[in-house]
Amino acid sequence: MREKIDVLTNNLAQTIVGKAEVIRLVLVALLAGGHVLLEDVPGVGKTLLAKTLARSIDGKFQRLQCTPDLLPTDITGTNIWNPKNGEFTFLPGPIFANILLTDEINRATPRTQSALLEVMEEHQVTVDGVSRSVPTPFFVIATQNPIEYQGTFPLPEAQMDRFMVSLSLGYPSETEELQMLQRLQNDVTVDDLQSCITLQELEELRRLCKKVKVDTSLQQYILDIVRATRQDEEITLGVSPRGTISLHRATQALAFLSGRDYLIPDDVKFMAPYVLSHRLIPTGGRRAKTVMEKLLRSVPIP
Repeated sequence: MREKIDVLTNNLAQTIVGKAEVIRLVLVALLAGGHVLLEDVPGVGKTLLAKTLARSIDGKFQRLQCTPDLLPTDITGTNIWNPKNGEFTFLPGPIFANILLTDEINRATPRTQSALLEVMEEHQVTVDGVSRSVPTPFFVIATQNPIEYQGTFPLPEAQMDRFMVSLSLGYPSETEELQMLQRLQNDVTVDDLQSCITLQELEELRRLCKKVKVDTSLQQYILDIVRATRQDEEITLGVSPRGTISLHRATQALAFLSGRDYLIPDDVKFMAPYVLSHRLIPTGGRRAKTVMEKLLRSVPIP
């Protein structure tokens, strides 16, 4: 299975230039059974990353472009009257996919955003009182532009809490951008890539990640970090128990990707800002990531 991980990483690197850490974090969320929020400006490769991942795992990919007039049924699907048999037929929405790219999620209204709450946590959709399971695995990659606020609706805390990892791709370096231009001559597209792992193998990888050993002292370290966010005077809203579980699972996936079957403190320190920062509401306009890094320095390492 280790070889499968390496091939999957290399497959993503064929289209995503110079973003090894981003690829690693996305794979952490995928293997840990979470979802990813990409907060970045347009044109840095967010859609390309999602499409490449779907192609690599041979999964069904759907892209959802969020706008203010988008309705919840445009996401979940709806019942359509069929005059031939005289009954309603369910027409599934784009949410029935393995990889769902929700582009500019903060442009959707709160009513539409709420359509994602159930499926991101319970992997099922309820329409007209009937619950339907989405495909397995189910992985959401949502994007939002952190600069442009006109015509947007900030994500509520309950929605932010359902994303395991929040990160930014950032602009490429000069060398990486030159490499992008040079790759244009090779004309390698997502459609040229071959799937390198099956959905069944991905589920097996997820099961293996859950078996990564976590010492009691490291579980206490995770709790100390989380509880520190609830007691800090600079933080209005601390991390929820869901965030505690997300950090635990994410660190197991990181250790697995690093070729270990046990956790070390560095795994927790590395993942904590990506898993916990977006769940915080700091006071006085402070940046959540800065507050999180300060807390990490104050919590003793086992």
